[in-house]
Amino acid sequence: MKDINNRISQTLKSLRNERNWSLDKAAEKTGVSKAMLGQIERGESSPTIATLWKIASGFQTSFSSFIEDCPPHIQEPIHRAGVAQHLHPSDKKIRVMPLFPFDKQLNFELFVIELLASCEHLSPPHATGVIEHVIVIQGTIEVFVNNVWHPLNKGEGFRFNANQVHGYRNMGKKTACIHDIIHYPNS
Repeated sequence: MKDINNRISQTLKSLRNERNWSLDKAAEKTGVSKAMLGQIERGESSPTIATLWKIASGFQTSFSSFIEDCPPHIQEPIHRAGVAQHLHPSDKKIRVMPLFPFDKQLNFELFVIELLASCEHLSPPHATGVIEHVIVIQGTIEVFVNNVWHPLNKGEGFRFNANQVHGYRNMGKKTACIHDIIHYPNS
């Protein structure tokens, strides 16, 4: 957990420095308080998934860039596997892992998300033009879009504009697993 918090802290500092933004400017752009941004930068606090999405959206950068380096464009095949992880103690019912972090050439990232039993997770709106594709790999879930929960079973997918509050929930007794492809508009 400490490694991921250090990564998030350093990425936030770097983004702020690149843009020459004060904490006040970053708070204005992200909707996250100046105090919270300062705590995250100093490594005193770890952001929830929802807060990290607000920060990524405000900086108009990918979510996965806070978790790991975005690889350069590679022509060779890439094989990846890993373990989904909790990013914040209060997010104990959802585990996230970038399977393929943000690809600058293709403008997308792919996550494996595990929703434990009784998990309900709401995400703040992403930037205009961001599209999500959710594909259920295991179990059943519901996706919250346009103020409606849409049921999805294994093998089904759902595509939506992510510039609105949206969410995922698993009302079952077993862990559900999804692939979440997030496509960003061309810069």
